[in-house]
Amino acid sequence: MTPRERGIAALEMREPVDRVPFFELGFQLEEEAFGIRFPSRAELTAAGPGERERLMGRVVEVLIAIGERYDHSVLRLTGRVPTITFADQLWYLRRLSVEAGGRFLIGAMADGTLAIPNGRTMEAMAVQILEQRRETHDLARRRVREAVERSKRLIDAGADMILMCADYCFNDGPFLSPRMFGEFVTPYLHEQVRAIRAAGGYAVKHTDGNIMPILDQLLACEPSAIHSLDPQGGVDMAEIKALAAGRTCLMGGVHCGMMQTGSDADVVRSAKYCLYHGMPGGGYMFGLSNVAFKGLALERYELLHAVWRKYGRYPVAGFAADGEL
Repeated sequence: MTPRERGIAALEMREPVDRVPFFELGFQLEEEAFGIRFPSRAELTAAGPGERERLMGRVVEVLIAIGERYDHSVLRLTGRVPTITFADQLWYLRRLSVEAGGRFLIGAMADGTLAIPNGRTMEAMAVQILEQRRETHDLARRRVREAVERSKRLIDAGADMILMCADYCFNDGPFLSPRMFGEFVTPYLHEQVRAIRAAGGYAVKHTDGNIMPILDQLLACEPSAIHSLDPQGGVDMAEIKALAAGRTCLMGGVHCGMMQTGSDADVVRSAKYCLYHGMPGGGYMFGLSNVAFKGLALERYELLHAVWRKYGRYPVAGFAADGEL
């Protein structure tokens, strides 16, 4: 199967006929892997029309090279892809649709739901939610409708998948209580998911942290997939697979922190645990619980890929979820 076909099988809750799909929310090791880098936004801004198109074409080549080398099922426009206008994102999607030759799913980002505020706005948002409920709902409604329109244009340009990357949770739980989350986030997340799916796209909800107190609400919104499955936030692959099986595709789960601070055996153990519990019955895409971040040793990522190649094959063979490769 092609990486795209594997991804579609998982999103449709089926077992691929060969390997579990491999998905990454982001891959920041292009210099280490290929000796090349993405051009910067400043370079794009300073370039003339011909040079600008050449630079943007190089971005597309790098994205495809990453997908080919690591068998990723989704090529995604991340924040590291340089853009000046929204039209640039549409250009990348159209170009990827042609250059990738249908071998990969293509993903873009749009999420209007309320997320964990930063340190500068935390207090103001808390006051607004408590004292200005109607205004908060107006804001949530407006943001999601803008995200829906953005998502439709991204899909029309070639995106198969819209990744909704507003983070909701810290390691010890969601930034809003489940009751408040149900009021200020869930209905708007559901609206955006429905709109993306009605437009022909897969709606993938990403959030780090401990999602378990709001998992029932996330599942009720019927996203195509949920990503991160953050073990640093106490999310256990075996538990969430039992709760979500048949309802949504699960993506990620490999302990991102262990990739840098753990041993090789720790990395192998986390990867095998995710495969062992995530693969049966389909509906799972293997990958990190966040991104392959800058500063991570490429050898560690190659180790992760080696675990996938050895154990990530259907039909699922018996293997111990331990640290032995």
